[in-house]
Amino acid sequence: MLKIFNTMTQKKEEFKPMYENRVKLFVCGPTVYDNSHVGHARTYISFDVIARYLKYNGFSVFYLQNITDIDDKIIKRALELNVEPIKLARKFEKKYMEDMKLLGVESVNLYARAIEHLPEIIKQIKTLIDNGFAYVTESGVYFDISKFPDFGKLSRRNIEDLTVHRISPDSNKRNPGDFALWKIKNDEPLWNSPWGVGRPGWHIEDTAITEEYLGYKYDIHGGGLDLIFPHHEAEVAQMESASGEKPMVRYWMHTGFLNVSGEKMSKSLGNFITIREILRDYDPEVFRFFVLSTHYRSPIDFSESALQQSENSLHRIYKLIETIDELLRSNISESNENDIKNTNLLLNAKHDFLNNMDNDFNTPNALSVIFNLIRDVNRGIDNKNISKNSLIYVKNLLIEFGEILGFEFSIKPSVDDKTNDLIKVMVEVREKLRERKDWELSDLIRSRLGEIDIILEDK
Repeated sequence: MLKIFNTMTQKKEEFKPMYENRVKLFVCGPTVYDNSHVGHARTYISFDVIARYLKYNGFSVFYLQNITDIDDKIIKRALELNVEPIKLARKFEKKYMEDMKLLGVESVNLYARAIEHLPEIIKQIKTLIDNGFAYVTESGVYFDISKFPDFGKLSRRNIEDLTVHRISPDSNKRNPGDFALWKIKNDEPLWNSPWGVGRPGWHIEDTAITEEYLGYKYDIHGGGLDLIFPHHEAEVAQMESASGEKPMVRYWMHTGFLNVSGEKMSKSLGNFITIREILRDYDPEVFRFFVLSTHYRSPIDFSESALQQSENSLHRIYKLIETIDELLRSNISESNENDIKNTNLLLNAKHDFLNNMDNDFNTPNALSVIFNLIRDVNRGIDNKNISKNSLIYVKNLLIEFGEILGFEFSIKPSVDDKTNDLIKVMVEVREKLRERKDWELSDLIRSRLGEIDIILEDK
């Protein structure tokens, strides 16, 4: 029985989709104004595993993620760089997709851009006005939180105390906590609306997109812990006010914060780490293992030592697979008297692994099961009391676990020293070309390296 911790109720609940075995999953995507950081990676790796495990259990999963490509952060950054906001957004959207591919995040069925859903956004705002939950001012359209008594139920905040909001105070607002649905502006980018030229607010983008693809009500909404208020709180108010139906989401899931050496990651502290920076020094599977070594709801502390430990742990798994492959090529016996004992060992390991995954996707405990299995199998190999049939079963079971967690345990992802040396030579040659201002050839080298998933950035 799969149980999920629901942020709304603050307890683990048995997972029951709204429609038989069909699961509708939405996770808040990135605001594409900069390179994605390791905090983003932590969330998206976690939900990739969640989607994988749901599919493993026979559920038909439709996983939707939005791309926030209309936002003040994008506009501000575009002005700083003197580029068009949409070009900036497309550039970093492309980089985000490349990062996700490298990290093995492949469960998302649809990425929906906000800019391509303006008709849906305007339609939902009209509905909220017609239903009496939103009002028009000279500066735009706002959601009236006083008309939604449940406002604050997800974040457990009292409506009287809600004076913190994403945009600066506006004298046109009825309540300090009212948030923008449509902002009337005179700076680009701009779109026409019934209330004036401008652009949508942040929160309305997500609910308009989810209404379009998932309907008013769906199974799981995910995101980082920092999005609970005001973003997810605003989403609940918008969707339930527009539809008149509750609950908007059956299970709310949130990933914990990622800290760097004990401190919250931020650019101001100088500990901001992008996915690309990490993948220069570590294999993507190492970072994925690091993420899954901590429960998705718990805070995770990023450090070099933790990554090295993850690298060593992964090596243990691949070392056993390599040993098994060598033994399978040898003249080891097909079966022996220990087969029943070993079969029971493997069945118990699978049972324990799945039990931990059923317990709110407890990946660190599931990984512990794998390493207990490795210890026992290595002991059997050393004592020469494990057969070829048992080894095949072990390897297949590790591959099965890997598919759930997003590791290709059937393939040893090693890059030999000669290949590493060749890459270093190519980078050195490219630096010489750049010194000679041979930009065309240096760009070609970088492009060709990118085609084999080697990302090279100039600073």
